[in-house]
Amino acid sequence: MSAEVTRPTLSDALTERMLELIRTGGHRPGDRLPSTRELSQRFAVTTPTLREALRRLEATGAIEMRHGSGIYVGPAIERLVLPNPNMRAMRGAQLLDLLGARIVIEPPLAALAAEQATDDSLAGLRRLLDEAGRHLRGEDAELHEANMTFHRATARLAGNGVLHEVVDSLLTVHASEQREILQIFDDRRRDYDEHLAILTAIESGDPEAAERRMRAHLVDVRTVIEQRLRSPQ
Repeated sequence: MSAEVTRPTLSDALTERMLELIRTGGHRPGDRLPSTRELSQRFAVTTPTLREALRRLEATGAIEMRHGSGIYVGPAIERLVLPNPNMRAMRGAQLLDLLGARIVIEPPLAALAAEQATDDSLAGLRRLLDEAGRHLRGEDAELHEANMTFHRATARLAGNGVLHEVVDSLLTVHASEQREILQIFDDRRRDYDEHLAILTAIESGDPEAAERRMRAHLVDVRTVIEQRLRSPQ
């Protein structure tokens, strides 16, 4: 491979300088950054070149560009695992692969959550399922959001930031696939009851039961999806 191909572009260098500015400036998620005009002057680049670097950073969640307000440090600036914003939609066997990945990752995290959860965090999980329970009669957008937030919160309680980011990335990048899984599974009460069983085990401080129930839940979903993909109604 030639040196020309591997040589960093001006936009590459500018992206790194923007990240250095955020880090060395002690900026945190939500902090406002200088305007595009100020940044162009600081880095001695044209506005189009700067905007290309800003778009790259925005695509990974490192910054947020708010119309009429300015440029802000994004919530993903400190993430180690980033979702791919260009990921194609998944179909068929890939949906099963997605669930297979979750079966490997999430049950052990549920076990850790059962060991480490506090009263406040347990109350938060309970509120999420209470919210889900109010949307079992066809309000699928709200139900889906509550369900996915429950899975994210459970992974967060495990205390491993990297694995929490892996789960969050899977659920974020493949949000449309997760909604499709809910539609194909088509048994909202059963799904809800399985979530309640997971929560009960976590609340009881029983890591083995929490791991077993999370695995059973995800395997159940995958089994139903596999059957219905093979024999569509």
